[in-house]
Amino acid sequence: MRITPTAAWLLLAMYAAPALAERDPRSGAPLPPRKHEVASPITDHFYILGAFYTPKFHTSLRVDPSTTIPGVTGTPLSGETALGLPDKKNMGRVEFMFRLHERHKVRVDTFEANRTGNKVLTQDLTIGDQTFTAGQATRTELNWRQFAITYTYSIIHKEHFELGTGLAAYFLQIDLLTQAPGQREEVSAATPFPALPVDMTWVISRRWALTGHGAYLKARHNSFAGFYADYHIDAQYRWNPNFVVGLGYTNMRSSLSRTGGSLPGVVNVSIHGPEAFLRFSF
Repeated sequence: MRITPTAAWLLLAMYAAPALAERDPRSGAPLPPRKHEVASPITDHFYILGAFYTPKFHTSLRVDPSTTIPGVTGTPLSGETALGLPDKKNMGRVEFMFRLHERHKVRVDTFEANRTGNKVLTQDLTIGDQTFTAGQATRTELNWRQFAITYTYSIIHKEHFELGTGLAAYFLQIDLLTQAPGQREEVSAATPFPALPVDMTWVISRRWALTGHGAYLKARHNSFAGFYADYHIDAQYRWNPNFVVGLGYTNMRSSLSRTGGSLPGVVNVSIHGPEAFLRFSF
């Protein structure tokens, strides 16, 4: 009987398939083929996300003099109303995620909001060690920088639903500079915040998914008190296995109060708004 080359290759493949298949490390028996993973936020091992973010800002602050005199404080004020800081801004945001095994994830994200305002004062303002009088033209720069690392363990890990929690570390830096002719006041503060995070993913279909995450902490220690909250939700459309487009909403709120240090006083910041993003993943 004559065996054609095609038949020979077919017989060879059938004979070699069990040898090339993955085998049980104990018995050596071939393991069943792995189930094909459908690309989704639950099966992604890595992603990099770039977002176009258009938030609104609400800032209230009080910067006390560096010499602590009982009863003497800075002027409570609104950064947008009293100092002319813009209450809206177009900006970018970057985020990375690394999945370590099936249930462990590490997310890294950075955010920076720098605003400049010009204002002719309508009232006297005491900011730190300087008093700026009504009628003066002032220029103020308020820079907010944030870097966060979040680790989560998925306590629920299903094909279409994932829920996890773990530990997050936020690093915040605030720089404030107010200037007028012949006057200048500059203060800054950097504060780390540990927080308790929650991550959620719901895969609706092969193309669509909803994801959300949040983190919160309230703390008080000696001369410091404050809280930090970060909430995000989005809808994603998977264009192909590696590219995702989506729309989301992010709300960040923080309150810092200190009686000493480089920025004595109170700073309350609310940043919230919609975003559109593009994500590459595999």
